[in-house]
Amino acid sequence: MAAPLIEIRGVTKIYRVGVETIHALRGVDLTVRENEMVAIMGSSGSGKSTLMNLLGCLDRPTSGEYRLAGRLVSTLRAAELAQVRNEELGFVFQSFELLSRQTALENVALPLIYARGAGWWGSRRRKALAALERVGLADRVHHRPNQLSGGQKQRVAIARAILNRPRILMADEPTGNLDSKTTEEILALFRQLHREGQTILVVTHENDVAATCERVVRL
Repeated sequence: MAAPLIEIRGVTKIYRVGVETIHALRGVDLTVRENEMVAIMGSSGSGKSTLMNLLGCLDRPTSGEYRLAGRLVSTLRAAELAQVRNEELGFVFQSFELLSRQTALENVALPLIYARGAGWWGSRRRKALAALERVGLADRVHHRPNQLSGGQKQRVAIARAILNRPRILMADEPTGNLDSKTTEEILALFRQLHREGQTILVVTHENDVAATCERVVRL
């Protein structure tokens, strides 16, 4: 059997704020295999977003071990971590994180901004167009965020996240700012991506969002 895509053992995260010590995570274990769709649930303050930051190589644990595709993350240098984030991980956030003055196409192409070379813009444009088509927004490529609905903004964010065909798509409360109808549309898109072979991690506090996943991990 292939090694897990994600494997963490005994992970803790402690923050110190003044004289106060905050235990955000206490001895968390988690295994995720290729092409799983997993929900991470918990109440407010349970450490869901902290765990997602650790899994996304945006932060380091205080103690414990994290292996990503068999590699011990604690041994990776800053440049290697940046490469992992750009090439192997895709991020979707509750607040979309789109640049207001850029079109949908330009927002999606942002992860390729440093990949210059001969014909660099043409290549970026083709990849961004393909990603927007994949999420059903081929007719909105020249729209700016203020011309898009909440669901369309999240689709742009998902297109940006899958642009480099990451091994893992990480979504932190991706439906938190959406109404129930739009939430179902976004969940249907996640299910479609999963059927196409995408590994997906979803942080959520909503039971209906978790129910769309294969497995639920509770903190």
